[in-house]
Amino acid sequence: MKIAVLGGGNGSHAAAADFSEAGHAVRFWRRDRAAFGPMLESRTIALRDFQGVRDVTIPFVTDDLGEAVAGADLIVAPVPAFAQADLAQRLAPHLSDGQVIYLPPGTFGSYLMTKVLREAGSTADVAIAETGTLPWLTRKHGAGEIAITTRATRLPTGVFPARHSERALAIIAEAFPDAIEPVEDALSGALMNAGPIIHPPLILMNAGPIEHFDRWDIHNEGTQGSIRRVHTALDGERIAVREALGYGAPHFPLADHYETSNWMYGNLAHDKLVGSGDWHEHLDLATHRYMLEDVACGLAFLVSVGEWAGVPVPVAAGLLAIAGAATGNDFRASGRTLEGLGLAGTSRADMQALLKDGL
Repeated sequence: MKIAVLGGGNGSHAAAADFSEAGHAVRFWRRDRAAFGPMLESRTIALRDFQGVRDVTIPFVTDDLGEAVAGADLIVAPVPAFAQADLAQRLAPHLSDGQVIYLPPGTFGSYLMTKVLREAGSTADVAIAETGTLPWLTRKHGAGEIAITTRATRLPTGVFPARHSERALAIIAEAFPDAIEPVEDALSGALMNAGPIIHPPLILMNAGPIEHFDRWDIHNEGTQGSIRRVHTALDGERIAVREALGYGAPHFPLADHYETSNWMYGNLAHDKLVGSGDWHEHLDLATHRYMLEDVACGLAFLVSVGEWAGVPVPVAAGLLAIAGAATGNDFRASGRTLEGLGLAGTSRADMQALLKDGL
């Protein structure tokens, strides 16, 4: 299958390596040509996982977005949520009918990107899907080197518009065999996003150590009983919102990540993450992806959907307010919300029609 992988971060490198090793015709794009480094010439990523270390050849590496996505069956874009609008603007001239874009995860980026594409003049009838987590627990170890601690085994995925679900999910499943689990629509997929549940309590309740120590592992010494209880309460609000909107189980409760083998990453994922040492890292509260994506986009979105659905979300709203105080940003006003997307006044019936039929 022809797959375009977009972006230059951890997930994009993992995707390019895994898809290439699986035999797909991969085109790997990032906008900064120089940032590819030696890989631009060698077309090789050093992949480290449970099987050891090996070089994986990437069929095509480019900084030309049109070249990357032309004829691609699947476009995988593990870019931060705050980069989705810019990416959609860049993609607008290059997309064609029938293509599938996958956002792992999405934070309702499927709707946002479709809106931007239409405003930019694209008429391509594409499907944009999103899931609940990045399909890899992974970290770059340098230019052209990626370490994958574990891979997702269950990826609950919703499609915008939902009328394309069957075809889009079949294409995505070719890239992620036996992992894709269909959910009702893109909003259901957005409300599976684990990042806004895991990361805000970890960075905000560890703010002191994060600012004091040069490096801190929020998943190891930063995950204590009190924080886990906040996780549980916050996740309970997410699940309550899903149930109020009529979305069915499984809701992939975060507790399963810590306590069972039933969550998105499967057996002992948290232990593998901590054991790798890759998350013992420097964090900047103001600029880290956990703040700019999981708080400003994901948590703000959850709060706005809760308010729209009439479901109290006091823990989510409290964490959002604390994050704003800590960084000097009013994320409820500036973050990704239904208000910002122009959907706050939409009725339940009109929202269902939008999710099914698209723009």
